[in-house]
Amino acid sequence: MRFEDLKIREELRKKAEDAGFEELTEIQESTINHILEGKDVVGQAETGSGKTLAFALPALDKISPGKGLQVLVLTPTRELCVQVADVFSDFGRPIGATTATVYGGVAIEPQMEKIKIADVVVGTPGRVLDHISRDTIHFDKVKFMILDETDRMLDMGFIDDVEEIISKTPKDRQTLMFSATIQWEVEDIMNKHLRDPVMVRTQSYVDTKKLRQYYYDIYYPRDKFPLLVHLLKNETPGLSLVFCATREEAGIVAANLRKQGVDAMEIHGGMTQNKREKSLDSLKKEETDVLVATDVAARGLDIKNVTHVYNYDAPNTPKEYIHRIGRTARAGEAGTAVTLLAPRDHDNFRRILQDDGIEIPREEIPYFKKVPFFRDLLGENDFPRRRGGFGGRGRPGGGFRGSRGPRPGSGRSGGFRGHRSGRRGNRN
Repeated sequence: MRFEDLKIREELRKKAEDAGFEELTEIQESTINHILEGKDVVGQAETGSGKTLAFALPALDKISPGKGLQVLVLTPTRELCVQVADVFSDFGRPIGATTATVYGGVAIEPQMEKIKIADVVVGTPGRVLDHISRDTIHFDKVKFMILDETDRMLDMGFIDDVEEIISKTPKDRQTLMFSATIQWEVEDIMNKHLRDPVMVRTQSYVDTKKLRQYYYDIYYPRDKFPLLVHLLKNETPGLSLVFCATREEAGIVAANLRKQGVDAMEIHGGMTQNKREKSLDSLKKEETDVLVATDVAARGLDIKNVTHVYNYDAPNTPKEYIHRIGRTARAGEAGTAVTLLAPRDHDNFRRILQDDGIEIPREEIPYFKKVPFFRDLLGENDFPRRRGGFGGRGRPGGGFRGSRGPRPGSGRSGGFRGHRSGRRGNRN
């Protein structure tokens, strides 16, 4: 189906045409007409599948600009809030619709002023509740209640906040939920607050035939960083995402990468909003080659042309692994997902392999140069003190094959015993 065939305002069709959109994506084709018909919809779709436009276009088509707040969208993170608001602002401009963003980490007073004239508010649950408590936002005219990345909001502990916000909206509203996965918590929200919803599940947007997945089992933890540097410099031709487990690790890894001449920036919840947006803009404009991120900060971000995803720290669950690798191999492009496995990652990795749908072979570690890694590297401009030691063994310089010590999977201390040999392998 083509955008020109949609029964929406001419201004919205023209805007889609000017933006270069022709064919609807699967999630758009499966949901837009149902939303236009006034039905509640639950859509299961991944980031990058076009889901934002799937709910933004019909919502904008149904509102009357200048008549008060009519669309409320909740998102789990500030980055996704800004990203969704940009779509509403861009497509709402031709019809005179105004969009306001509402999230924490910035002054609340300017948001109060923008809410007064907004037709659409996109916000995070905590800050929306702040406005409710201050009586600076009112939902009596809300026609659409939209939950984006619902599963992530619930994973992050926002369920009570979401429930309270929904309870403040009109009973006759139209409710839309979009989620990468449909878990029992999502179903609970659906059953409580949606009226006979249309369920839409799309196929994975990631082309698994073009996604190469593998892992390196690293015997010495200090060799993880120099191996990452080697891979980024020698085997990563395009943009890459590096996932770390904590804010601190993301910042330290990014700072060390910059010291090694890698054009890297970080994004995590401990940064100011301005710095987070700067990191994202640099990557999207391809001014930065590497974005080092935590799961929370990166969830829901649609960053195009990512060729490699590196799991510097193994994710906790199969679901998180799938979300991470879903950042590459999109829209018919090839992609690579690499997990760097040190002994502390083994338990998490075993849990990932327990998912029958995940197959990750082991690769032999390539020759790589030893480089220093400084744990006390506080920032981009700080001169490193040598307390952190070196990534490889011995003195700086030279190289390291990476295969010394007990062979991974041999059963000796430090090796990973859960890797799959051939198609299945031993998971005990």
